[in-house]
Amino acid sequence: MNKFGLVLLGLLGVADLATPLTTDGDHPPMSIAIGSAVIGLLSLVLVGLAWRGKRWALAPLITLRIASALLAVPAFFASDVPAAAVVAAGVGVGATIVGVVAVLLPRRELAGAR
Repeated sequence: MNKFGLVLLGLLGVADLATPLTTDGDHPPMSIAIGSAVIGLLSLVLVGLAWRGKRWALAPLITLRIASALLAVPAFFASDVPAAAVVAAGVGVGATIVGVVAVLLPRRELAGAR
């Protein structure tokens, strides 16, 4: 388990948690923003557990982060979404992919550091 991935997924969870505060009610709709905040809160709890060595927390964490990324996908296809929201959705989806891959990679130790 790579801690960089946990940090990245934790930051995405914080961003999700702030979504209801940053929406105009339409982009994203408030129901999506609240769902995103719930996913963010649960993600932060799971990141904390994984950080403490609870490997069982990784599967639900990865599932929640992918669900969060999927909530952003409609931004790419709707015609009335502001460009900034599309860019934010793209950054979020990309960061999710990097975070999930990083969490799944084995931790590497420095040569001679024991």
